[in-house]
Amino acid sequence: MRILILGAGKMGSFFCDLLSFSHEVAVYDPDPRKLRFTFNTERFRRPEEVEAFDPQLVINAATVKYTRRAFDEVLPFLKKGTILSDIASVKTGLPEFYASSGHPYVSTHPMFGPTFASLSNLADENAIIITEGDDLGKAFFRDIYSRLGLHIEEYTFKEHDETIAYSLSIPFASTLVFGSVMRHQSAPGTTFKRHMGIAKGLMSEDDYLLSEILFNPYTPAQLERITEQLNLLRDIVSRRDSEAMKAFLDRVRDNLK
Repeated sequence: MRILILGAGKMGSFFCDLLSFSHEVAVYDPDPRKLRFTFNTERFRRPEEVEAFDPQLVINAATVKYTRRAFDEVLPFLKKGTILSDIASVKTGLPEFYASSGHPYVSTHPMFGPTFASLSNLADENAIIITEGDDLGKAFFRDIYSRLGLHIEEYTFKEHDETIAYSLSIPFASTLVFGSVMRHQSAPGTTFKRHMGIAKGLMSEDDYLLSEILFNPYTPAQLERITEQLNLLRDIVSRRDSEAMKAFLDRVRDNLK
C-alpha cells in the first residue's frame, strides 16, 4: 500500500519506521530539519509533491494544533478514494471534517506517546479505533496495532471523548495541581521524586495539546469529581477522623484493584 504520513515528528517518524519495510511510504513535512530523521521513505516538503505519489492511505501524525491544517494542505492533491486517517488524542471537529471531506476515513488513537512510553516495547499499551469510518481502514489499523501487541478498544467518537476526559483529563489535572504548589526540596523522598518526574514529563508536552485535552467538553464533570474528593479528604484531615480516613483509604484501594 502507498501510505503518506503527514508530519515527521516523533509519532510520524515512529509510523515511518513501523511501515516503511512493508509498504511504500512517503512523509510530508514543510520543516526540512525534521525530514532528516526519516529513513527508507520518500520525503516531501511541498504539498503538491503528494499528487505524483498518489497515496492510498494518509496518516495524519501532525500535532493536534496542526491536524486540520495538514489535511487542508494535501486534500487538493489527493484522489477521491484516498483513505484519510488521524491518530489525534483530541477528536474535536474531526467528525464534521470527515463528513464534509468526500473521502473515506478512519480515526484511531494510539494511547501512548514518546514522553512516557517506550516505543520499542508497547505490550502494555492501548489503542482506540473509532467505530465510525471505513472498514478497510479500520482493518488496516487493527492489524498494525495487534502486531504491536496493543490492547484494542473500539469506541464511537462520543465514547472516545468521554473516555479521554476520564483517562487523560484526571491525571493531567491532578499533575498540574501537584506542580502548581511545588517548591524546591533539598532532600525529596521517593514518592515526591516519582511525582515530580511525571510532572516534568507532562510539562514537556505542547501547551496546545494540554489545553485541548483539558478543554474536552466532558472534562469539567471529571474535575468536579476531583474537587469533591479533595474537599472530602481535606475535611477528614482537618477533623483528624481516623475512622473516616480508614474508610477513605479502603475505598481508594478497592478502586485500584
